[in-house]
Amino acid sequence: MRFLAGLLFCGLTALAADRPNIIFILTDDQGYGDLSAHGNPVLKTPNLDKLRTQSVRFTDFQVSPTCSPTRSALLTGRHEFKNGITHTILERERMALGAATLPQQLQKAGYRTGIFGKWHLGDEAEYQPNKRGFDEVYIHGAGGIGQSYPGSCGDVPKNSYYGPTLLHNGKFVKTEGYCTDMFFKQATRWIEGEVAAKRPFYAYIATNAPHGPYHAKPEDAALYEGKKLGKDTENFFGMLHNIDLNVGQLMAKVDALGVANETLVVFMNDNGGTAGVDVFNAGMRASKGTPFMGGIRAMSFWRLPGQFQPADIKALAAHLDFAPTILELTGTPASEQMKAQMEGRSLVPLLRAKVGEDIAWPDRTLFTHVGRWGNMVKGVDPEVGKYAQTSVRTAQWHLVSMGKSKATKKAQRVPADFTAVVANWQLFDLSKDYGETTDVAAQHPEVVASLIAKHDAWWKECRPMMVNENVQGPAENPFRVMYREQTGK
Repeated sequence: MRFLAGLLFCGLTALAADRPNIIFILTDDQGYGDLSAHGNPVLKTPNLDKLRTQSVRFTDFQVSPTCSPTRSALLTGRHEFKNGITHTILERERMALGAATLPQQLQKAGYRTGIFGKWHLGDEAEYQPNKRGFDEVYIHGAGGIGQSYPGSCGDVPKNSYYGPTLLHNGKFVKTEGYCTDMFFKQATRWIEGEVAAKRPFYAYIATNAPHGPYHAKPEDAALYEGKKLGKDTENFFGMLHNIDLNVGQLMAKVDALGVANETLVVFMNDNGGTAGVDVFNAGMRASKGTPFMGGIRAMSFWRLPGQFQPADIKALAAHLDFAPTILELTGTPASEQMKAQMEGRSLVPLLRAKVGEDIAWPDRTLFTHVGRWGNMVKGVDPEVGKYAQTSVRTAQWHLVSMGKSKATKKAQRVPADFTAVVANWQLFDLSKDYGETTDVAAQHPEVVASLIAKHDAWWKECRPMMVNENVQGPAENPFRVMYREQTGK
């Protein structure tokens, strides 16, 4: 009997390992340098540092320059422009309804799926997470708590980081604590229920912190007072301190539930740094909202005890790889649409590699574009911004164009006060100059020409898929309308 029990235990353990639970934590506007383990001289993040030491760490992991774009690429495995996302507002943040999503695939495979925090891929009913593969939904609206823009992107009126009103499975609830605490608390409660029910789960905890406006709990901001940082950075670091505490508490709960060895924990930030870059930017150039490395490099920690050996991985990886990796790790079949759209690679060979093992990882080409042509104006022809804040990457090279303006000749399609942007290419050899200090375009014209050709071919692919450019949004934010209908306020 003891032998049979042992076989049964081993079989159950193998099954759990084949279908791990997933906890995915994504912070908003934290930069690669906003971690004490990465060399930040002021910020203290002991729990994130501990998670880092327990994880496979991708040291050259690329995301998008801003939030909605990165989130859509993570969920779909393809570039945001091909999901219709070229901005973070004005309906251009809405993930195309034809896009297949990772949680939809997981649902079909028997996983329970939950989102806690920031969605920012469309606030209209058909774009909401409950329609895109999530069973449990606990979110704020728009791109941030209390934000509101013309059209479809808006949160509950006058919402606050303290006691925010949140949408929980279609019903607005008034909470009583700090927003980040609320998201982790609800996620933890939900995880406990799924563990008790013995169901595999995918918990997506997407904090709105430390995105501005910078409102930390007073006791957290106080930790950074008197260091000549300024109020914004004091609060920014205070918000990160709170995230760090919540991550530590969640990891302790995973251990207490006895599911650490069957639960993959992934931690990332969504774009380059913001309020912390003047303190420490890990030697990189620029910040969020740019195509330089300081705008697109992210942390990417993957912890699965007993299966992944903690190590630094230098291979060029990206947010596009997240969905195919999770699908392979969980043994989840992808729909035909999901297979057709995914542009990323599975990171499983790198994640399962033994320390020091040489894994073949062919070079690749990745594209970045900040988008946002026209800024707050709708109906602007994307062609005017084709070469504005765009870049092409390989493992060694980074070709960047910030663009130069010239008068447009497309007055029939573009407002008269808009200008077209012509390319102003710079080339950086990241193998020698990760800080992008020296333009070597003149020394490598053949590299420049090759990458420009790839950029232009990629842009041509994207253009028909930019489906939100001229969409007319609703007269009033859907969140505001739904809130008023439910509460009368």
